[in-house]
Order: sequence, then C-alpha cells, then structure tokens
Amino acid sequence: MKRIGLMGLIGLMSLMGLIGCSNEKSPEEQAMDAAKEAATECYNNLLAGKYEQFLDARVGADSMPADYRTQLIASYKQYIALQKEHDGIASFEVSNVQIDSVSQLIEVFLLLHYGDNSQEEIVVPMVEHNGKWRMK
Repeated sequence: MKRIGLMGLIGLMSLMGLIGCSNEKSPEEQAMDAAKEAATECYNNLLAGKYEQFLDARVGADSMPADYRTQLIASYKQYIALQKEHDGIASFEVSNVQIDSVSQLIEVFLLLHYGDNSQEEIVVPMVEHNGKWRMK
C-alpha cells in the first residue's frame, strides 16, 4: 500500500471539506424548510381541533379583538365540518414550496387527502414575523 504524503493528505481533507459544504442549505432553502414545518404544524393543529393554536399561528393574531377571534374560530370549525361531505380530511402532505420574492413570503402547497379518496391542493402563504414563520 502506498503512503499518502502530507500534500496528498491536505488535498484529501480539502476535498472532504468541499463535499461537506455542498450539503449545507442556502438561506432560501433553510427559510423554505422552516416555513414548511410551520405550515405543517398549523394544519396538524387545525385537523386536531386545536383552533386557538391554529389561529395563534397567524400574523397579527395577538392583536385581534376578542369578537373577531371568536368569529374566526367559528369559521375554522365550520370549515372542518364542511369537509365531512368528503368524509373529512384524512391526511395532508406538502406538495411544493415556493418563494414569492415580490410579496416577500413563502407559499407552502398542501395536498389534502379526503376520506372519499378525493384530493385538493391549497396554498398557505407564510411570512417570517419576529423570527417565527406564521400564516399570512
């Protein structure tokens, strides 16, 4: 077996460093991942009947009047009840994520799978607010 000289070892380590760096995500990719995770958590809360948590994930939810909050929560409950026409939402998955640089938001596309085997794709606009990703 041939010995690797000092220069060969330095070259090998540099190559390994470059390979390792190529796995790092760009700031845009990191933002898209964070927005995707936040949207997934929001819709998990909605499907679990955690309407307050779903509402709290919206930008400006903390400054909404109580009456408006009550109306929004009632509309979320009504939305879930309407999905019974399709035997409810059985599951969902993220189908795509895109950055909208004009609106300065990230669009998370969710594919909803209904109990009757139908599907629907919805778009959840997400914005970063005080270091957290929230629904617009």
